[in-house]
Amino acid sequence: MNNTNLNPRDSKTVSPWQQQPGLDQQQEVVYSGTIYDVVIVGAGIAGLTTALLLQEQGKNCIILEGHNIGFGTTGATTAHLNTFLDTSYDQVEQDFGEDGARTLANATKESISLIQELVEKYQIDCDFTFKDGIIYSETEAETKSLLSLLEASRKAGVEAVEIRDNGIPVPFEFAVVFNDQAEFHPMKYCMGLAAAFKQLGGTIVENAFVRKTTTSDELQVAHTDHFEIKGRHLVYTTHMPPGLTVFDVECFPYRSYVLGIKLKNGDYPKNMAYDMKDPYHYIRTHTIDGQPHLILGGEDHKTGHDDPEAAFEALEAYARKYWYVESVDYRWSAQYYVPADGLPFIGKMPGFDDHTFVATGFSGNGMILGTISGKVFRDTILGKEDAYQKLFSPSRIKPVAGFKDFVAENADVAYHFVADRLSTEDMESFAELAPDSGEVVEYKGQKIAVYKDPQGQITALSPTCTHAGCIVKFNPVEKSWDCPCHGGRYDLKGQVITGPPVMNLEQINNPGE
Repeated sequence: MNNTNLNPRDSKTVSPWQQQPGLDQQQEVVYSGTIYDVVIVGAGIAGLTTALLLQEQGKNCIILEGHNIGFGTTGATTAHLNTFLDTSYDQVEQDFGEDGARTLANATKESISLIQELVEKYQIDCDFTFKDGIIYSETEAETKSLLSLLEASRKAGVEAVEIRDNGIPVPFEFAVVFNDQAEFHPMKYCMGLAAAFKQLGGTIVENAFVRKTTTSDELQVAHTDHFEIKGRHLVYTTHMPPGLTVFDVECFPYRSYVLGIKLKNGDYPKNMAYDMKDPYHYIRTHTIDGQPHLILGGEDHKTGHDDPEAAFEALEAYARKYWYVESVDYRWSAQYYVPADGLPFIGKMPGFDDHTFVATGFSGNGMILGTISGKVFRDTILGKEDAYQKLFSPSRIKPVAGFKDFVAENADVAYHFVADRLSTEDMESFAELAPDSGEVVEYKGQKIAVYKDPQGQITALSPTCTHAGCIVKFNPVEKSWDCPCHGGRYDLKGQVITGPPVMNLEQINNPGE
């Protein structure tokens, strides 16, 4: 694998999808006088789907991407396309009623159908394939939960039946198969969407980080470092909208870990599989450059918490326990946001005017929910009724059942505001810091984020996240500074990798002075 030809993403670890080349295009010429119908911020699956669906309807759209297409979680997904989600139908039924569960089920099915439709319509070669998805239990308690999920899924209109084989060498007690699930190569698909969008006259500008947005003469204005873009509508598809918003207390950042494994005996799963652990393992097969790979994910934890290296080690130990591993060819991690009440936020942005929209809180189901976001935004902007607008509304009233998670997650945020300022040890020098590592330390009375490169050179930064003031933590796997409160991430020079922060960490040239 030649890393020089990789499509960049927001992490140092490499996913197999990054070998897909970017669009063969010169940087777009931006005319500041143009007023677009819709300005979309973010070129992941949600932004690209939104732009293409609106462009098909005759709208003049522009996508502003802070880095490159698929830079965020889209370039690191494992691309499971499911009619069951991280938030199970029994949970949804309890919180939002049977109608809410049926509406969510319809959204998942329509999302897969829409992906299939776009693949066929634009002849996108992206390995799109229908597969069975099997969920299995290993204990009596897990079986009880799985039976509840099975009953609620059927009631919501999702077909699922008991099956005698989970399709993988992991012992199980009970298993359920969901037919008509799907998988694909996410970057091939997204590049296909981008090409179709541009062919219809759409504009994509990469390396255009939006620092802020304003309104002027009833128009939305997106401000980058080099130009401003005006439009009648503005859509945030950036995982989390920038700056301080209500979503800071309604969505919680997590990281998930994935291995791409070559097996000795060729015993690759023919189906997709999921256990009932918390966090759960998710498994499928994908052929990369002619070589099948077992794609194994799991070991999720909150961003800026726990040890990323330990997560990879646990995942590899799990793989070696059940499969004959020849080599681990890929290992990568990705970020997602869990909503307080279990459902995504897709629609008008709370606290803004009626022409500003947002999509966030996809949990681990970004390909499905990012796709359905495009339909919701298309219908809303065109003034059409949409079956999902009410259920996914960012302004919806939270169910009581979601309140427990809301309090627990935000108590953790409050803890980090205080504890991270009190717990560091004083270091009289940086000599004890290992090469190619980082740490938040106190040096001569000043709290700083310090990174020592392999040659021993020191980079010192303010450790205070520019979003809400939490103290960042070094991620030794991704070589980034991650915020444990709201998931903002910075590179080794302090530049923003992913929001919600929009300003870089301050560089400290003379620490301690």
